[in-house]
Amino acid sequence: MKVLFIAEAVTLAHVGRSIRLASILHRNGIDVELACDKRYTQFLASLDFPVRSVRSIPTATFLERLARGRPAFSSATLAAYLAEDLSILRESKPDVVVGDFRLSLSASARVAGIPYVNVTNAYWSPYAKPHFRMPSLPFMPRLGDTLSTAVFRMVRPVGFALHAGPVNRLRRDYGLPRLGWDVRRVYCDGDLTLYADISNLIPVFSAPRTHRYIGPVLWSPPVAPPLWWDAVLNGEPPIYISLGSSGPAKLLPMVVEVLAGLGRPMVVATAGNPVQLPSNPRLWVADFLPGETIAAKACLVVCNGGSPTVQQALVHGIPVVGIASNLDQYLNMEYVEQFGAGILLRADQPDPAKLRKAIQRAIEDASLREKAGLVAELATAIRPDVEFPATIREMFDPRPQKDSQREGVPLG
Repeated sequence: MKVLFIAEAVTLAHVGRSIRLASILHRNGIDVELACDKRYTQFLASLDFPVRSVRSIPTATFLERLARGRPAFSSATLAAYLAEDLSILRESKPDVVVGDFRLSLSASARVAGIPYVNVTNAYWSPYAKPHFRMPSLPFMPRLGDTLSTAVFRMVRPVGFALHAGPVNRLRRDYGLPRLGWDVRRVYCDGDLTLYADISNLIPVFSAPRTHRYIGPVLWSPPVAPPLWWDAVLNGEPPIYISLGSSGPAKLLPMVVEVLAGLGRPMVVATAGNPVQLPSNPRLWVADFLPGETIAAKACLVVCNGGSPTVQQALVHGIPVVGIASNLDQYLNMEYVEQFGAGILLRADQPDPAKLRKAIQRAIEDASLREKAGLVAELATAIRPDVEFPATIREMFDPRPQKDSQREGVPLG
């Protein structure tokens, strides 16, 4: 069989997750190809399977739209995406196409008649029951957290319908039924929908059999370690700071300044963002790092609250402080905080005193570390290197897969 992955490149998270999953299938003897934007070429050169080029909108455009509460992809953008999808599907001739936030596949895969596997996060599932908080929007600081949450509860259905509109219009143009006006159904549409999460941490309820968990999909950039790498790994456990490609990079100087007062070593991955950080003899900085390795060594991880870095920390039992800005990050950290394995802070309300208090608690509170350790134990029970290839093979051989642990993974 042949599997084509198409990854949306508005953040590195979707590309990294697709690289990892494609690599898993490749090691299992399955023919794979990956299509993504050229902006991440530096991470694609070492792959031992074919890579195709497909356009994604600029990251800055994506983040600006989210910051203003607008749909991430316009109808015109999705129409252009679909045309590229169909061209690649015709050339590649896959048996299955796997998308990670490539929303146009909701139409293009069906037009091409190719089974569509959608990799997403369980907190976006229409079968999840999250607590919604207002994301970081321009007017939010003036409302305050309590009032903004009440306002968001009222306006969220309208906002979700607005965000679902472009995909529904694309499907209508190709004679496909609309998916409804809840954007979560758009984000989770697929012939098979796979959650890159742990069900005990982020449960869904009464989901159909086509919605399944495969466990945290971890990926680190294939970069050479910096000269100081061994010194850090052999020294005192540091605080690892990474606000990622979609985090509030402007807050990094404040975060480092607050952490400097704790007297602990700090390791910062800037994700290539140009930032000026305070000088400190116990501060090590690089654009990209082997994130899972340094997260496992850390005493604490401070990040944007998105699933990639949060999962790197939690699978090693390391607590997290998530400084969230977009709704994806708020949803993820809301579950982590409810579970007791991390602390959620708002990026639009930067407060050095609150940050210092949260970090001290995350380091000193034994219950947070205990809960993070529990997540690490749960992660060993469902692993994508087992679940994902078994799930793909089952699409062609529907007989029960004995070695798969899916049957033991509850959906709620």
